[in-house]
Amino acid sequence: MVTYLLKKSYQHKTLKEVNFKDLWGDRGVFTTMRILGKPAKILFFKNHIKNLLKSLKIYKLHRVNIEKNILKLIKLNIDKSISYNHLLRVAINKKLISISLRDRKTPKLKFNLKLINHKRIDPELKNLKYKLILRYLSKVDNTTSDVGLCFEKKILESGTSNLFFIKENKIYSPSKNIYKGVTYNFFKKKLGKINDKEILVSSLNDYDEILLVGSGKAVTTVKTIKEINWKRKGLKYYKILSNFYKKEILKCPIYR
Repeated sequence: MVTYLLKKSYQHKTLKEVNFKDLWGDRGVFTTMRILGKPAKILFFKNHIKNLLKSLKIYKLHRVNIEKNILKLIKLNIDKSISYNHLLRVAINKKLISISLRDRKTPKLKFNLKLINHKRIDPELKNLKYKLILRYLSKVDNTTSDVGLCFEKKILESGTSNLFFIKENKIYSPSKNIYKGVTYNFFKKKLGKINDKEILVSSLNDYDEILLVGSGKAVTTVKTIKEINWKRKGLKYYKILSNFYKKEILKCPIYR
């Protein structure tokens, strides 16, 4: 069960607080950021805000002072007395800005990916059309399981993260119908190259490792995909990417 530290919604025009709405299913966008420590750090903060503003413009939800107001509400809801290990979510539709903080649970090495037939609406954007995915995720322990979204016999992304597939010391990622998130782009910059490729479900047993990368999952190694009897063959790239990620946390500035 998800434990929330905070859930608040505000009107765009006045920034007046109203009854909380998570906005799932609405026409709008969101971003989820990892917040940790005391005083708080927000990992990849500037890139998250940049992507959020870009999506708002695409959906024609951008308005005067929106960035200023988002930053003001985030600052208002961060408590300097708390040692954080949470996920900070900012969701926006036509009328509201919603801010929430929930516990971040550390994924375990014994992690299963369950394949489902689903492609997100406008998958290149982080929009709020997630209700079907959330139904699946509500039934599993997110420290040991996630869903793998498949469409036309190809695997795309997980319910929460991007997916990397490793074969012969090369990293592959689905080439389309995915949102390339902030954590994905961090690793692309670090690694120099991620090979874009359509990943057929029938080809998954050719891959030695499958990794989830994202704000909530950080770097998570998949141990099994039970439907196709896939099993992890090693942890080499999990260890490499985890090391990059941990160093970035140490470099992350305190949020001010």
